[in-house]
Amino acid sequence: MKHFLSAADLTRERALELFRVAAELKQRWKRGRRGTPLAGRAMALIFEKPSLRTRVTLEVGLVQLGGRGVYLSGQEIGLGTRESVPDVARNLSRWVDGIAARVYAHDTVTGLARHATIPVINGLSDFEHPCQALADYFTLYERGLDLSKITLAWVGDGNNVCNSVLLLGALLGTRLTAACPPGYEPAEHVQATVARLGGRLTVTTEAPEAVGGADVVYTDVWTSMGQEAERERRAEAFSRYQVNAKLLGFARPSALVMHCLPAHRGEEITDDVVDGPASIVLDQAENRLHAQKAVILTLLGGSLDDA
Repeated sequence: MKHFLSAADLTRERALELFRVAAELKQRWKRGRRGTPLAGRAMALIFEKPSLRTRVTLEVGLVQLGGRGVYLSGQEIGLGTRESVPDVARNLSRWVDGIAARVYAHDTVTGLARHATIPVINGLSDFEHPCQALADYFTLYERGLDLSKITLAWVGDGNNVCNSVLLLGALLGTRLTAACPPGYEPAEHVQATVARLGGRLTVTTEAPEAVGGADVVYTDVWTSMGQEAERERRAEAFSRYQVNAKLLGFARPSALVMHCLPAHRGEEITDDVVDGPASIVLDQAENRLHAQKAVILTLLGGSLDDA
């Protein structure tokens, strides 16, 4: 694995190995073991979009591994305007050991990877959010769930997070359902890739059907960054797709609730659900730190022996 641009860049075996590394790094840190496997190493952190979880977990993760991150805003670099993507990639390759990029267009992150001679991590694009999906399934893995025997129901927009969740779920053997309003389903080529990977995916317009018997219920905002002009139209289209106590009643009694955050409370999810006993949203957020550390350590060639 040279880069981590898509959940489909992984194999089942690679994903499970990353889970094992993430679990070990998490436990070592909580036990106070402070190794520095990336001492003297640095990553460029390119952020065209605002961020809480991605920026903090990348920067803190690098510190915990003994390295450091160099934050670069989109305005500073001017990707594709002030300076071309290939030139940015080639220059950074001379100075740092890796690049993590949170960008608007997926073509930007693939362009960085194409022209860089160092590893590139997709910290979010309009097509995927693979770091989020990795942390999500790691959260289920560390709870002892057999990922090949559970059903995960996605409710809402077939967006970038949905794409990564479906692709990684297909690799792990998870049974997948997705309830989306007409016109907001996961892209056809994503569904085709899920099928090619041997995934079991059912797409429906009925939320109760998707959630019925599910072990995990996952939702995300109805309007993502960059879609603000569509807010009213989306609010109307998604009004039947709120994850609330009534909808959760169709899932298994032991079902877990996931959200990648930030949440628009009272829209895609209600307070009583996101703050309720079934919610593991803060576990997901915490595990972004450790899952990303596992990716960084692997891509930069660090060793657990030094962690």
